[in-house]
Amino acid sequence: MTEQKTNVITIDGKEFDFEKDLNKDQQYFINQIRSCQTKSANIKFELDQVSASQEYFTNRLIASIKSEEGVSEEAKAN
Repeated sequence: MTEQKTNVITIDGKEFDFEKDLNKDQQYFINQIRSCQTKSANIKFELDQVSASQEYFTNRLIASIKSEEGVSEEAKAN
């Protein structure tokens, strides 16, 4: 059976045990980095949703205008 490394941080190819090898400031920095990574992933997730919604509504607007133009051209022809 192999030993499982649970809270090991690798920096520049060197492994550090979070609890044993790092001081409180270093642990704090790592926690801040983890928090930033989580926030960044969440923001990207939300940006993807907003971008898709923006594209959808832009396409609906364009289709609506083209549809109105078609009706207007048809009215002029009659």
